[in-house]
Amino acid sequence: MSKILLSFLSLCLFVNCTSETSSPSTTTENLYFPPLTGTNWETKSIADLGWKQEAVQPLLDYLELKHSKSFMILVNGRIVMENYFNGHSATTNWYWASAGKTLTATLTGIAEQEGFINTNNKVSDYIGTGWTSETLAKENLISCKNLLTMTSGIEDIANGDDVSPSSLTYKADAGTRWAYHNVYVKLQDVIAQATGQSWSNYFNTRLRDKIGMNGTWLPLDNNIVYFSTTRSMARFGLLMLNKGKWENNIILNEAFFNSATTTSQNINLSYGYLWWLNGKSSYHLPQSQLQLSGSIIPNEPNDMFMALGKNDQKIYVIPSKKMVVIRMGDAADNVNLALSDFDNTLWQKINALYQ
Repeated sequence: MSKILLSFLSLCLFVNCTSETSSPSTTTENLYFPPLTGTNWETKSIADLGWKQEAVQPLLDYLELKHSKSFMILVNGRIVMENYFNGHSATTNWYWASAGKTLTATLTGIAEQEGFINTNNKVSDYIGTGWTSETLAKENLISCKNLLTMTSGIEDIANGDDVSPSSLTYKADAGTRWAYHNVYVKLQDVIAQATGQSWSNYFNTRLRDKIGMNGTWLPLDNNIVYFSTTRSMARFGLLMLNKGKWENNIILNEAFFNSATTTSQNINLSYGYLWWLNGKSSYHLPQSQLQLSGSIIPNEPNDMFMALGKNDQKIYVIPSKKMVVIRMGDAADNVNLALSDFDNTLWQKINALYQ
């Protein structure tokens, strides 16, 4: 009788373990990296993962309704969903908007690990004084790290996105106020000056080409914005899922990665180094000094970090589920902010795939 009971328990344990491996959070499959060239990319089906096929169409319908152009889910680096809408295709480039801030953060970390810059140093050490309209004493308070964390203290509303010296005016001492502002792009000037290379060349050789991305920086709405295919955006998300390593090649050192994807200051707990962080106790929205309680997107996993751009350009990285999720397109609800209600509803639809 005891042998029969033991066999039954062993069978139950086997079934339980098998069912658990269908969850993206518990799979033991090795992380996969696609080749640097070509279109080959390993896939994993909804059925392979034990996900719910009946939840796929409601998700796709919602994405199309909300003006999406592309959508991807990677689990362990393998493509589970890759969908294009409204004439978009796998070879079409689209803009990242402010989701591309994270590219600048990553290049800043690379420049620091190569010894070109120290993010604790003041910005004027690299691009000279007079890059703002502040007094010299106040300008010299602004470090590269303040640009990474949106704590420069520069006026964020009155002068819009213009980063010419006349528009970079004093609002508060650096480090005392969090405000979402385009002044972070000065990091690109810092890197160009420190490395003696153009921003684009340094970006291409140190990041883009090393992980097989395509794309280019182009002017858009008085900014320089990154354009690429959806798969290139996914490649960057995969690099971040692996803490800055592409296979066994260190692109960004793990220490900087960890700093970039954890709370970077004590004002907006949901912000790292140009990355948004989910699961914190409070957050600030762009262009707001209000502190709101709770996680940014309650329907999303707490360990998720995000690159979020105007008109709902999204990179979601979820380490606990070994997932990367990409969305490109026009604004879901005619809202231009980096964050919107679209995120929460989208994640209800994604969660339905496997919950």
